[in-house]
Amino acid sequence: MNDRAYALFEEQQRDRGIDLEQVKTKLKAIRIETPSWGYGDSGTRFKVFQKVGVPRNPFEKFDDAAVVHRLTGLCPSVAIHIPWDKVDDYGKLRSHAESLGLTIGAVNPNLFQDEDYMLGSVTNADAAIRRKATDHLLECVDIAKETGSRDLSLWFADGTNYPGQADIRRRKGWMEESLAEMYKAMTPSMRMLIEYKFFEPAFYHTDLADWGMAYNLANKLGEQAAVLVDTGHHAPGTNVEHIVAYLLDEQRLGGFHFNSRKYADDDLIVGAINPYELFLIFYQILEAASDPGEGVRGCAEDIAYMIDQSHNIEPKIQAMIRSVLNVQTQYAKALLVNLDEVRAAQEAQDVMAAEDAVRSAYEIDVTPLLHALREEQGLPLDPMKAFRESGYTESIAHRGKGGASW
Repeated sequence: MNDRAYALFEEQQRDRGIDLEQVKTKLKAIRIETPSWGYGDSGTRFKVFQKVGVPRNPFEKFDDAAVVHRLTGLCPSVAIHIPWDKVDDYGKLRSHAESLGLTIGAVNPNLFQDEDYMLGSVTNADAAIRRKATDHLLECVDIAKETGSRDLSLWFADGTNYPGQADIRRRKGWMEESLAEMYKAMTPSMRMLIEYKFFEPAFYHTDLADWGMAYNLANKLGEQAAVLVDTGHHAPGTNVEHIVAYLLDEQRLGGFHFNSRKYADDDLIVGAINPYELFLIFYQILEAASDPGEGVRGCAEDIAYMIDQSHNIEPKIQAMIRSVLNVQTQYAKALLVNLDEVRAAQEAQDVMAAEDAVRSAYEIDVTPLLHALREEQGLPLDPMKAFRESGYTESIAHRGKGGASW
């Protein structure tokens, strides 16, 4: 760390009314879950390029995830996807994760790759297929019990391609029936996180198309259901931070799938395209975390931050490190927003002062802060550089090509 750079940074923040010790405490507490599938071969509908060294099974995925956590100190849990991460003994997988200093995070059911689901899974007009899909959801609840996972993360590809193809209202009812059965099977400590997406793979209507539908469904199911916001699942121009603020106020924001996109759901590295959006999301969360209402504060402090990316051309581990560090950087910037200053400007209806109080924090270079933080935690100042020099990539080359994929 450059002591002079940090001393100057500390002085500047003190003058702005920011307590850096509190900032560092919060930075040390944030946890970002990485996805098992982000370490495997994945791609687009056009091609999946096979890379050397990709994990061949769930155990090796955890090995790679442990490297990311060891270098960043930010990622102690890994989300799994069923059946991509199906194993005969989940207790063995859990023990392997714990031996690496990790835990198994959210369990993600897969209701979009089975041949039977071409016209829908829990919304299929065929009762036998709906039963099959619901049984898979129940299977994932049982897996979560074995792995000690709290969250079940649900995304449905269900939808139609043409007007008149299916009865939209009946499909809505079937989905509610299926999730109600799954909800009843959960333990009291579990949460159901309901994700939405406005299109793709269906191109006329999607059964859970937006946050309002997910919110409505969560409300019907009960307090253990909440909305999961995937930052890439919105139409261009959507004000995602507004959605976040609304859900926080309703105490129904359960988690995020962070990624980035220029056009549609590209699953690019988090913060690669619009880092200001990510910063503004964290600003809304931190504002809610200081709310006088206990419920809103509790919601803001119990959010599951998860990465959801399918790396196509990027080296998997480096892409994950970059994503995690980008999240940390924007969170650090948001922690430098002087909320009292913003509120005073809002009270005075001073538009320019309020905007400046938020934007000026975003424009601060937080490198001295993050270097100081990592030095205190015994982490490399530059985790990406440390990984590239570690020789880990060479050490896993013996895995060859043809590792885990979709």
